[in-house]
Amino acid sequence: MPKKGKHSVGVARQYCGQLGKQDTCQVAVSLSAANDHASLPIADRLYLPHEWGDDPDRRAATGIPDDIVSQTKPQIAVERLRAALAAGIEADVAWADAGYGNDTDVRDAITEIGLAYAVGIQSSTSLWPPGVEPLPPKPWSGRSRPTPAIRRDSEHQPVSAQQLALGLPKKSLAAGHLGEGSNTKLASRFAPVRVRPAHRDYHRSTPRPEEWCLIEWPADEAEPAKYFLSTLPANISRRALVNTTKLCLADRAGLPGPQTGTRAWPRRGARLARLSSSCHAVRRRLRSPDLRKRNDSPLRIMQRRSCRRTSPPGGYRPRGSPDQT
Repeated sequence: MPKKGKHSVGVARQYCGQLGKQDTCQVAVSLSAANDHASLPIADRLYLPHEWGDDPDRRAATGIPDDIVSQTKPQIAVERLRAALAAGIEADVAWADAGYGNDTDVRDAITEIGLAYAVGIQSSTSLWPPGVEPLPPKPWSGRSRPTPAIRRDSEHQPVSAQQLALGLPKKSLAAGHLGEGSNTKLASRFAPVRVRPAHRDYHRSTPRPEEWCLIEWPADEAEPAKYFLSTLPANISRRALVNTTKLCLADRAGLPGPQTGTRAWPRRGARLARLSSSCHAVRRRLRSPDLRKRNDSPLRIMQRRSCRRTSPPGGYRPRGSPDQT
């Protein structure tokens, strides 16, 4: 959320997703409940940089609660996910873009929670190709302390996701359906490969379990466009794997930033977040396939539905208006 000035809570010069570069902004982590037809933001938390979390004067001036500490964005994401499941949200799979999916700790935490995942990763993510895994621990010579860690050497190294994709035969790519576009169906080509993540596995005594690496390579592109890791079952069909993973690619509307001029810590259940979630749900509903099949435009649907007017509660005063008493 791009911002000007330096007094709004959490504002700092950092990477801004909306601008695609470093700039002065606020950053929030949001969690949505989603399925094939709709998604709804259900939780969010403002990211607090260390220059804010470690400054008592700034904390006091903006009303940051004492129990709020500086956390990384991946840590916030895992915390929000745990809280949602504890609150009764039913889920089988967790989705995340590469900003979170590329973090090995996030993927391990999702597995520890008990969910499968389908997450984006960067092209540079290191993987062991099919049928290849790290070297076993070095045999103990009897003269020094044994090292139980698995190994790699100059000739036995993992490859990047991009190297893996470029080495695949053309026949491994098959068309997959991405969903409905504004004028036509969206499609791309996908290749599923069984791999082992390799990030710092030389600190482990055993290789990481196999999982899916799903590579998206559009027919009109010279290189793959996106990469995903997934712990969905090994016997899942290609079509089911693509259909489940494609929610990572679905259209998302994030929560808007605090109102212009807001400088205090956003309290839980803020009106703006609730309003954003409601509007997002309505927008997704009006775009759902079952409504489009009836050739109903969102405007005609809303024109047909009457809106009940309710009287304001006693003593209600619009924000900013003078007190009549």
